[in-house]
Amino acid sequence: MKTLTLTLAAILALPAGVVLAGSHVPGDPAAGEKVFRKCMACHAVGEGAKTKVGPVLNGVVGRDVAANADFAYSEAMVEWGADKQWTPEVLSTYLENPRGTVKGTKMAFAGLRKEDERQDVIAYLATFGSQEEGE
Repeated sequence: MKTLTLTLAAILALPAGVVLAGSHVPGDPAAGEKVFRKCMACHAVGEGAKTKVGPVLNGVVGRDVAANADFAYSEAMVEWGADKQWTPEVLSTYLENPRGTVKGTKMAFAGLRKEDERQDVIAYLATFGSQEEGE
């Protein structure tokens, strides 16, 4: 009981909007892993992930937008994300049409038009904690 109380206290102390790796996000992580293949040319996840054309996406779900110190974001992304976190809802909106959502983003990807694909890839990304690059 003491462990449960301490765990709940630690979770309640997290900043609003933080999503813990492995916590429930709508979508199917296994299907999302397949969808993520479309992203792998520019992004990496998992242990030892390195910045590519785009930032490492470990810990992205729940993180502040444009907050990966190892990536040089466009001015447009920094301005758009100044008061946002990558919640599942914000990620879904962005992933549906990146260039339409953030005019001037560096992301050249056309987007994921199907809602189920967006939910699945977000569920997959939520399985990765905030590992530092190169771990």
